[in-house]
This record gives sequence, C-alpha cells and structure tokens, in this order.
Amino acid sequence: MSRDTAKPSRSPFAFATGLWKNRELLWQFSLREVELRHKGSHLGLIWSFLNPLLMLSLYVFVFGYIFGGSFGVLPHETKVDYALGIFLGLAIFQFLAETMAIAPNLIVVNPNFVKKVVFPLEVLSAASVSAAVFHLLISLGLVLIGAALFGNGLTAGVLWMPVLALPVALLALGMSWTIAALGVFLRDLSQLTSFLTLALMYASAVFYPIRKIPHSVWQILRFNPLLLSVTEARNAVLWNQPVNLLHVGYLYVVGFAACYFGHMIFRRLKPAFADVL
Repeated sequence: MSRDTAKPSRSPFAFATGLWKNRELLWQFSLREVELRHKGSHLGLIWSFLNPLLMLSLYVFVFGYIFGGSFGVLPHETKVDYALGIFLGLAIFQFLAETMAIAPNLIVVNPNFVKKVVFPLEVLSAASVSAAVFHLLISLGLVLIGAALFGNGLTAGVLWMPVLALPVALLALGMSWTIAALGVFLRDLSQLTSFLTLALMYASAVFYPIRKIPHSVWQILRFNPLLLSVTEARNAVLWNQPVNLLHVGYLYVVGFAACYFGHMIFRRLKPAFADVL
C-alpha cells in the first residue's frame, strides 16, 4: 500500500516544483506514452499526421459544403480559409479531448505504480498531457504549412500561438489530475467524460463563428476557456486580428487555477488509491 501521506504543499506552484523535481522520469514516461499509442500500428507516427487530416476532410465536407458554413471574418472567405479555421480549432480541441479521454483510467490501469511508495503518480497525468502536446505540435505545424501555402500567409501573429497554448496545457493538466483521481473511485466516469468531451466540442465554436451564438447562451459560453483560446488563436494566426488581452489573462487565471486545484485534489485522494485498487 502507498504510504505517501505527506501534507499537500500550500504553495500555488507546488505542482510545477514536483514536476521539475521528477523531470527525467516525466521525459521517460512521455516518450513511453507516445510509443504506446502507436504500438502495433503499421503506419506508426504517420497516424499523427493522417488522423487530423482525415477528421478535417470529414468536418469540412459536412459543415463547409453540406451546411455551407463560414466564419465570415475574412472578406471573400474561401473553403480553404474555412478549412484552416476548423483545423486550428480541432487541433486545440483534440489536445484537450485526448487528455480527458485517457484520464479516467490513468491510475486504474497502473496499479503497480500505485503500490510503489516512492513513485510520483502525478507524473502519469503529466506524461499523458506531454504526449498530447506532441500531437498538438504536429497539428499546429500542419495548420501553419496550410496557412503559408494556401491561406493568407503567416504573420507575426504566429508568435501568439505558444502564449495561447500554454494556459490550455495547464488546464488539461489540472483536469487530468482531477479526473484521474476521481476515476479511481468512480469507474463510470469515463462514460460521462465521453459525453462532456462531445458537449465541449460543440460549445467551443470549432465549426461556427461566435456571432451565431444567441446572446442568452453567450452569457454562459463566454466563460468557456476552450472557446476563447480557439477564437484568439484564429484571430492571431489566421485572420491577422488583434488578440484580446483580457481573454488571454482570463485563460491564464483559469489554467493556473485548474492546475492548483487539480493537484490539490489528486494529492488529497492519493493515499486512498491503494486501498481501492
């Protein structure tokens, strides 16, 4: 049984300190996660490029051609512009969705690590997020190539992308810790997470412009950090529009808060993991 009963640190950056302390282990497990997700596949890492392109083709066909969707930001918007907007939104959404899909069973499928007294279980969530970051970087690279070759070209707005991606990564890490900890005690959580992920996709303006959101609904969705990150990323990278600094500040507040409380919940529930598993 695990005997890690140390009191959680009161420092708001305790999660960062712990990950830095175990950075070598985190790197090894991140590589392990990437390898395991493609193990046994004939195409291997090629799927990291192929999957987002296949999903893009499907969604552009359905929402762009069948439903005639457009974002209406650029004058004379083409289907390529619309496709790039969807692609960027999907890249950010899939990053969070990938993390949420794995989180409920992250601890459950690794009982051997739970029973090792000195093993930092927090690394498992961080490694899953790191693997998702790897796939996010591939998708973002494809977006930038598409914008450079077929879109309106690349501008200095591209430099905003790391700034906008960091709080989403912090949010993903905090959610992973929370869901992974609760998943040990609530085995049906993975079913609920699947529904929440789907709901999050449609609530984040991945396929439609935010101007189409009714005012009453916008009063709620405007607090959705994923929607704001998708919107600001499109403004900066694809549409050469100014970034809303209030939205950026809000994203960082939400990201750090999610990490802090997610880490706190994980640390408080961690001593009981061994008893349940």
